[in-house]
Amino acid sequence: MKSVAELGDLSGKRVLIRCDFNVPLDADKNITDDGRIKAALPTLKALREAGARTVIMAHLGRPKGEANPKYSLAPVAARLGELLGTEVKAATDVVGESAKATVDSLADGEVALLENVRYEPGEESKDEAERKALAEKYAAFGDLFVSDGFGVVHRKQASVYDVASLLPNAAGELVSKEVKVLKQLTEDPERPYVVVLGGAKVADKLKVIDNLLKVADTLVIGGGMAYTFLNAQGKDVGTSLLDKDNLDTCREYLAQAEAAGKTILLPVDVRIAEGMDFDARTVNGDVDVVSVDDIPSDQMGLDIGPETEKLFADAIKGAKTVFWNGPMGVFEIDELAKGTAAVAKALTEVDGLSVVGGGDSAAAVRSLGHADDEFGHISTGGGASLEFLEGKELPGISVLEGKN
Repeated sequence: MKSVAELGDLSGKRVLIRCDFNVPLDADKNITDDGRIKAALPTLKALREAGARTVIMAHLGRPKGEANPKYSLAPVAARLGELLGTEVKAATDVVGESAKATVDSLADGEVALLENVRYEPGEESKDEAERKALAEKYAAFGDLFVSDGFGVVHRKQASVYDVASLLPNAAGELVSKEVKVLKQLTEDPERPYVVVLGGAKVADKLKVIDNLLKVADTLVIGGGMAYTFLNAQGKDVGTSLLDKDNLDTCREYLAQAEAAGKTILLPVDVRIAEGMDFDARTVNGDVDVVSVDDIPSDQMGLDIGPETEKLFADAIKGAKTVFWNGPMGVFEIDELAKGTAAVAKALTEVDGLSVVGGGDSAAAVRSLGHADDEFGHISTGGGASLEFLEGKELPGISVLEGKN
């Protein structure tokens, strides 16, 4: 996998770069978290300084192959221009007349952003020929290709995979850093190595658990997925999230961990309520704290409790390497954010490498007021980082390594 520096003299060259600018917007199309845009700045600044004519491809949301103003990258172009301190020329289409004219107008050191690549039906097509036809149109805009959108490297898409095989390619600084950190987590972690997993569904993390049980010393499991493990131990979890189809699998993981001398830490107490209204960000009834042995049949576990916060934090702070993916509760509701806040704070106190695994975890630490530099690394790709840790081959990385 080449670096940008290995592409040679970039002055006057058109560099096509795939970034991940899938940022959250409010109702007025204001960007509420620009972390992914900021993550792309090192590579984009390096290209500008080298005199390249930079053409950015990116997506936002799921427009499903149709142009939709709701998913326009125009707000991203404006914010990127502010951060770079220069105009970002925004095309109003992906490979049409506006895109061609915008790319042709670039001078050395200038930057253009094509419109949302997912406006094109060929971008996410399962038909290889359709994807390749679109990739050829992308390739006409560049002399070289740089992959710097880690959040999409697990997707076999035209702007991620197919175009990389048509042009001399390299990994941007972001992708290079992500791969380096994740290899460290799977191949040579400094010990003790603690993995913290949360989020709603056990099914989303089964392969990660399976793979990381082989390398981690301790698995800390919170969030909605914890209740399936607790039920697998014979505990009544009330109306909490429960994946009945995977109870036997959870029992197997608990047995595997015990046999291998590993630890799976589960909550000892939880915050419960009758339920919640996620859209309104409110809880139904009062929030109480109970032992995991005493969850009432009509109550739902919605966050880890204070004793569990201390248990999990102590395990994290005692580690030399920590990977965290998934919140401990419904952190978007203030009353149910305490567990996630405790885990986030503990990660900032790790004497070693602390990695926040993208997605909801990255959003959570920023919403809780933490700066990115308080952690060893915040991944820009939740799905991509999890698939890497599952041991899967990521198409957008394999093509850079010449394995396509």
